[in-house]
Amino acid sequence: MSTETTIPDDALAVGLDQLPPPSSVLVIFGATGDLARRKLLPALYNLAHEGSLPERFALVGVARTENADAAYRAEVRAAVERFSRRPPDPTVLDAFVQNVGYVSGGFAEDDAYVALAQRLDALDQEVGQPLNRIFYLSTAPTFFGTIVEQLGKHGLSDRDESDVRVVIEKPFGTTQDEANELNRRVLDVLREEQVFRIDHYLGKETVQNLLALRFANGLFEPIWNRNHIQSVQITAGESVGLEGRAGYYDHAGALRDLVQNHLLQLLCHLAMEPPTAFSADDLRTEKVKVLRAISPIDPERIEEVAVRGRYGPGAVGGEDVPGYTDEPDVPEDSTTETFVALRLDVQTWRWAGVPFYIRTGKRLRRKLTEIAVTLKPVPHMAFQGNAVEPNQIVFSIQPDEHVSIKMAAKVPGSGMHLRPVTLDFSYGTAFLSTSPEAYERLITDAMRGDATLFTRADEVEAQWAVMDPILRAWEGSHAAPDEYPAGSDGPKTQRRILMPGDRWRAI
Repeated sequence: MSTETTIPDDALAVGLDQLPPPSSVLVIFGATGDLARRKLLPALYNLAHEGSLPERFALVGVARTENADAAYRAEVRAAVERFSRRPPDPTVLDAFVQNVGYVSGGFAEDDAYVALAQRLDALDQEVGQPLNRIFYLSTAPTFFGTIVEQLGKHGLSDRDESDVRVVIEKPFGTTQDEANELNRRVLDVLREEQVFRIDHYLGKETVQNLLALRFANGLFEPIWNRNHIQSVQITAGESVGLEGRAGYYDHAGALRDLVQNHLLQLLCHLAMEPPTAFSADDLRTEKVKVLRAISPIDPERIEEVAVRGRYGPGAVGGEDVPGYTDEPDVPEDSTTETFVALRLDVQTWRWAGVPFYIRTGKRLRRKLTEIAVTLKPVPHMAFQGNAVEPNQIVFSIQPDEHVSIKMAAKVPGSGMHLRPVTLDFSYGTAFLSTSPEAYERLITDAMRGDATLFTRADEVEAQWAVMDPILRAWEGSHAAPDEYPAGSDGPKTQRRILMPGDRWRAI
């Protein structure tokens, strides 16, 4: 009997050819903010351009700024024209903004929710059917609990005729206690299946492809364990500084801004066991197991496994830039870190003894997000005189999405001389298609009710359980972070957490 699998002639088309989500209205709280202008509105336009919005769709912005529908439509148009990943088509853009409305009001004010309820009821009557409702909380985190409670108070949190979902942006709390309390407030009003805690890294194609490459390829799965892997490095480097976000960043720092959410999610995707099925709950259950298996950080040993840094004056891309404490609105006595390097241990049968290195920072040499899996060297080297480097599998997420494998090959000629070569898989070349922006995928999934790429309550709490001991140790020390020059790979002290034989990849 043949076991050959039949692959469609156009597998990419099969992946992209999905029916649009059910008829919906999307309500953006914080509709005039930076995230809405730069990411959400352009993502919605591009979904409209691709024909991926529901057949009946409306967008309602909610913000404290006094505004009329026409004025907000002009703001939406300007945001799309400036930030869309493709030049907007005038016909598509005109049709898109016609379905945009606006409600003015404070997020704690009853009048705003009364007006919003009236607007949503009017939209239902206009289209002749109850629309699914998706509330997107693109606000300061202090308003998350308040908005959800107000939705419940005004009867907007549940409906018999259609689905109601709430998308909550990061950061989901700033400590474990805050995250636990926010979960309690949210789940007092909503059911867990209504809550979509967003992490935009999970919408990136390379992150999703980690699971496909691991679990669908016999080349990788047999070696994906402590017997063959020496170490794992996860790096998220940024060349930019604060970009006007000092008010937020100086209270957050690099650990809260990137490690607690994005980079721990990458670690989970890389280290999780295969789920029973690729459903939202099965997938998230396996990620929670990874988080709970991470060895607790001993505050007395914090220097052995964690490094924090802060950029000083330097040059990035040939341009001189100031140090962190010289940036506008940053206090001179700030002890906020702009760089973090960690060594984490995942105590499972698969990963025991394999160090997971996590590193992120601002004002580094260049923008780079990657995962590098280094394999153990072969046990016997027959090629004397050749310094053969270990094989590496590198998943590049930014600025380009590709996967590469570094291996040894013979140099042409009479002698047996080896050198590293790279096999490379690029999304753009392989599929002749530009990957959609992460927010496009995640907004679509929220409208479909697919929570696979969103985090669950226990997952968020488990992430904070890993980070909290580090935060408490640093906040209790009052010591300044190690300084590194802008435009470098970070502080030299990051080397101290490496195990013997390991080294950081160049940024």
